[in-house]
Amino acid sequence: MQLAKALIFDFDGTILDTETPWYEAFRALYAEHKVELTLEQYSQCIGTSLHLFNPYEYLITDCGIAIDRDVFRSRVHEKHAELMKQETVRPGVIRFLESAKAAGLRIGLASSSRLEWITPYLDKLELTSYFECIQTADHVKLVKPDPSLYLQTISILGIPAGDAIAIEDSPNGAKAAIAAGLHCVVLPNKITQHLDFGNITQHGQSLADISFEHLIHDPSGFLAKPAV
Repeated sequence: MQLAKALIFDFDGTILDTETPWYEAFRALYAEHKVELTLEQYSQCIGTSLHLFNPYEYLITDCGIAIDRDVFRSRVHEKHAELMKQETVRPGVIRFLESAKAAGLRIGLASSSRLEWITPYLDKLELTSYFECIQTADHVKLVKPDPSLYLQTISILGIPAGDAIAIEDSPNGAKAAIAAGLHCVVLPNKITQHLDFGNITQHGQSLADISFEHLIHDPSGFLAKPAV
């Protein structure tokens, strides 16, 4: 059996479900203009940048609706902030962080978001100290599904790709991790559970469904079992 030496977490949707509130916020504002924002459309920007689908611009550029960009962005952010009051750390995340720390594993974070977005949440949730390496969109030219974020993170941690496990929630994130050569555990949230992961195995709805010991001791072939 192969013993993993590092855990690398995604942030949005994996540690904290910020993605479902974003979709719900955009969908509510789109509805005011009688436009339906489908999950298929919105999924193009989940776990990556806005280069394929920009939900802030779509009403103007594709629907021809005259709106004030700044006002629209502000209202989306206000709605998102309101919805985020109901969110907390996803089940099992803190247990895994504590277990990884106790076991002496290296712990990193690789996110397609900006550092200025992630840091306040990590500080508020008192999670910052767990991560010895935090790599974000500020540190690479291309975000997920490009593997750069993961390649850079394992390089800084000094861990071979095959000894690291990525914890992800989205197809773009999983593709990035696998392209970088990492093992990958996919734990979809309320939004990403409806997306197509292709041949990527989904092991559970949260880390609460995963046995830490089974995963660490056999990252390439473990069977997901309820935590004990």
